[in-house]
Amino acid sequence: MARHLLRAHPLIRPTAAISAALVLAACSSTQPTAPAASAAAAAATPGGFQEAHKGGTLKLLAKSAAGTLDPQVNYTLQYWQLYQSMYDGLMAFRKVGGEESFKVVPDLAEAMPEVSDDGKTYVFKLRKGVKFSSGDEVTADDVVASFERLFKVSSPTAGTFYNGIAGAAACVKKPKSCSLDEGVTGDAAAGTVTIKLTQPDPEFLFKLAVPHASVLPKGSPAKDSGTKPLPTTGPYMVGSYDPSRALKLVRNPHFTEWSRDAQPQAYADEIDYSFGLTVEAAVTAVQNGQADWVFDPPPADRLNELGTTYADQVHISQLTAFWYLTLNTNLAPFDNEQARQAINWAVDRNALVQLYGGANLAQPACTVLPPGFPGHVDFCDYTKDGGAKWSAPDLEKAKQLVQQSGTAGQEIGIVVQDDTVNKSIGEYLQSVLTEIGYKAVLKPLSGDIQFTYIQNTENKVQLALTQWYQDYPAASNFLNVLLSCASFKPGSDSSINIAGFCDKGIDTQMQTALETQRTDQAKADQLWGQIDQEIMKKSPVVPLFTPKQVNFISKRVGNYQFSKQFYMLVGQLWVQ
Repeated sequence: MARHLLRAHPLIRPTAAISAALVLAACSSTQPTAPAASAAAAAATPGGFQEAHKGGTLKLLAKSAAGTLDPQVNYTLQYWQLYQSMYDGLMAFRKVGGEESFKVVPDLAEAMPEVSDDGKTYVFKLRKGVKFSSGDEVTADDVVASFERLFKVSSPTAGTFYNGIAGAAACVKKPKSCSLDEGVTGDAAAGTVTIKLTQPDPEFLFKLAVPHASVLPKGSPAKDSGTKPLPTTGPYMVGSYDPSRALKLVRNPHFTEWSRDAQPQAYADEIDYSFGLTVEAAVTAVQNGQADWVFDPPPADRLNELGTTYADQVHISQLTAFWYLTLNTNLAPFDNEQARQAINWAVDRNALVQLYGGANLAQPACTVLPPGFPGHVDFCDYTKDGGAKWSAPDLEKAKQLVQQSGTAGQEIGIVVQDDTVNKSIGEYLQSVLTEIGYKAVLKPLSGDIQFTYIQNTENKVQLALTQWYQDYPAASNFLNVLLSCASFKPGSDSSINIAGFCDKGIDTQMQTALETQRTDQAKADQLWGQIDQEIMKKSPVVPLFTPKQVNFISKRVGNYQFSKQFYMLVGQLWVQ
């Protein structure tokens, strides 16, 4: 998924003191260590809700909001994190910290589905008594309508995650008239939902566990709900929302815990999420106990202070994600493969790591698949003197390719978010592109709109800086989602294949890898690694670096847990 907002003011290079402080914090990053959190570790019992810690108001901060509230449309970590305690699908990722958070469990379904021998038919038995925040009980009709609505609102993953459902191909072509009569059917009397696929999909349960597959009331509008909240099934619902100021979550009065694994009871009575402060001011607010957490990572020049004075309140986790440049393969100059390769040769990943905050917070990337992720292979096609790891750029090689491509002197717009780190990276890119022979123009946009803007082909974006954080633990979630033909939707704000890259041969290889996953995951991972290498030869993107997550919480917060799937579990935080 896209991470909506990131670091501000990270321009100071990390010192040895910062390094030591962050190492100290990282040692305890998977366990709560603050005073309140220590109590959590001692008191919590597996599967048990600690009634004594229920109540209070959790105060969250972010530089800005993350756009629409619609769970079938929004594609940002910022709100996907909140949706874990708001919306439910047939399946869910387990709401725990650590490796177990990648495990899929039944949610609105009372058990794992019955799957046909050919892997193409799934039958789900719905739980009884689950209600929306409106008071209406969840029915099979709601589930069927929700899958059709997913296509009607042109969900960003409709053409990739769910295009294997029978009838989905027609829905992708004509969303407004979508009917899945062949693919998703409900039996009200039996309380079951049957989903039929056109071909087996070994990742289908993963896809049912992300927010785009949320079940909503059947009468929900067949358009992006925007700032208007839709009824929830989880412990929280929206009390109010003003994207320029704040989002308030309050308890859903109709929620009763049905599965501790899938949708546990939440602790805070209210969550107040305020927007507008600078990251610097937000960190200070957490230090002073005026807020409990900041979505945006702390500025680099505050890391030494946080890692020493506030070490018990800092948690660091490795991420399966990457920052990258998209090169529009359908517009000059990047409709020329040599021009795209030139950018890959020219960009100094080490310089960008420093702009982001240093080696403690990121590491150079050469591949689409991040280290430690299924299918990742160490290779680096665009590093000086060769090798499997990044070492240095080769500007002379880049200049040579620009000349050979016949694109020298062309103007290139660089679209970035307007916060300090994105702008600083943009300024660096502007200087590099100018040096190798282009006329580069920086185009910073508000973080509220940049992600949707760069997806729409009508905006004619040539080069953009963006990020990707996994939706679920499978290589296809990077390669197939970001760079398949199906993910390219001209004229749409939800065309996640921003480079507009469509290679039929590579698409075929992706399908082969997906089919291989059914019977041989190791072989499939090998195929995905090869696909990563094939894509990098064609250079529709420029991998820059893989980040780490820094969470800074207030002293009054306990029971910190980090899900590898959705990051800090907001609903499980205790607050005094």
